[in-house]
Amino acid sequence: MRILDLETPAVVIDLAKVRANLARAQSHAGAHGLKLRPHIKTHKLPLFAKLQCEMGATGITCQKVGEAEVMADAGLTDIFIPYNILGTARLDRLLALHKRVKLMVTADSGVTIAGYAGHFTDPDHPLPVLVECDTGMGRCGVQTVEEVVSLAKQIDAAPGLRFEGLMTYPPRGEPEMVERWLADAIAALKESGLAVNTVSNGGSPDFYRAEQVTSATEHRPGTYIYSDRMQVAFGHGTLEDCALTVLATVVSRPTENRAIIDAGSKALAADTAPVPGHGHIVEYPDAVIDSLSEEHGIVDLSNCATKPEIGEKLRIIPNHVCPVSNLYDVVNLVDGDRVTETVPVAARGRLT
Repeated sequence: MRILDLETPAVVIDLAKVRANLARAQSHAGAHGLKLRPHIKTHKLPLFAKLQCEMGATGITCQKVGEAEVMADAGLTDIFIPYNILGTARLDRLLALHKRVKLMVTADSGVTIAGYAGHFTDPDHPLPVLVECDTGMGRCGVQTVEEVVSLAKQIDAAPGLRFEGLMTYPPRGEPEMVERWLADAIAALKESGLAVNTVSNGGSPDFYRAEQVTSATEHRPGTYIYSDRMQVAFGHGTLEDCALTVLATVVSRPTENRAIIDAGSKALAADTAPVPGHGHIVEYPDAVIDSLSEEHGIVDLSNCATKPEIGEKLRIIPNHVCPVSNLYDVVNLVDGDRVTETVPVAARGRLT
């Protein structure tokens, strides 16, 4: 099958670009002595998680227990879940997973740690726990070094837990600030007699200067495997590096300068980027996807010298590729213009 034979909207993934993105990142990590632990939330495919590990990744990152269960079922054996996991049912699932694979988790409160300690009680097979630190992103994470030490001691005191180290999702463009925060925390922990084995940093935008956070032992990029308009706007590669596109069809041309495509928010997601529009149309780079409804994309053709016709198929680079992956049951892997395989998005919708 050729790409243009696909029914639309459809996700198309260029395998050559995927491999190039992975190889480039793995080479950079290796050159700087940094372990790579890629986040599977971007692709949600065991096929690509295995490929990342085959190319040198130390393990994978999953955001939810459900994603980790899918990856464990597929044979992935080293999984980090950087999320506060709460509730008896979810902790029961986490315990079952801990018995199957090598697992790490995080916590940023005594409540989360108490939940882990109540479920994980075997001192011969403790659960490694990292303390999450807010190094400037303003999301989850403890706010002070004193809190880091306090939570680390609580973890260390629980027989079925093991204090493993620190984790952060950093603010973009602030590696020096992140390094100062982590270095101060590590120093305080060592002064308290607590060893720090792992310091896990994350994010794709700053990946190619991740080595500036010298305290980090591993990095968790996600979007880097595909890239997208947002990453390109942040300076992470170019549009030519973007491996995932959404194939859409022009279904209407109500006016000379307006086209309607069959890819709306249910196909492209609704995320914005630091560039105009809701995606980059490869064949018509001067077109702007001006707005989205659920099933329609409204395209402004005012700046286009040539314009698409009704029935024409277009390839769109999404603004933010991660939510797009979660919108489709299957994706199409391609070599050139040929579809080589259609695979299910195995971890789609695993939100718990």
